[in-house]
Amino acid sequence: QVQLVESGGGLVQAGGSLRLSCATSGSFFSMNAMGWFRQAPGKQREIVAVHNDGGHINAADSVKGRFTISRDTAKNTVSLQMNNLRPEDTAVYYCYANICPNSWVGYKDHWGQGTQVTVSP
Repeated sequence: QVQLVESGGGLVQAGGSLRLSCATSGSFFSMNAMGWFRQAPGKQREIVAVHNDGGHINAADSVKGRFTISRDTAKNTVSLQMNNLRPEDTAVYYCYANICPNSWVGYKDHWGQGTQVTVSP
């Protein structure tokens, strides 16, 4: 069974930086996207940035120019460098991957446990 294991996160002052990392454990057939979502208290989970096969990146407008996503397709890892953090970036950040577990089933969304990012004013 595939698991996504996150690291990073924590507490930082506004204007500061944090780096999130995510690695996969377990075997699978194929992966076509990997990235990050977040969920703030009382709000729905939203996309932060996702790196798709072919290099296309989907990112929220609110993080463009501040956050950078990097994906290593050989190692099946993804990281998120977050600069110039704002209090409104406070949320639980979830690693995401779209994975095909074997050759006879389709792709399925997989999620990490989540890591807290808190930005103080």
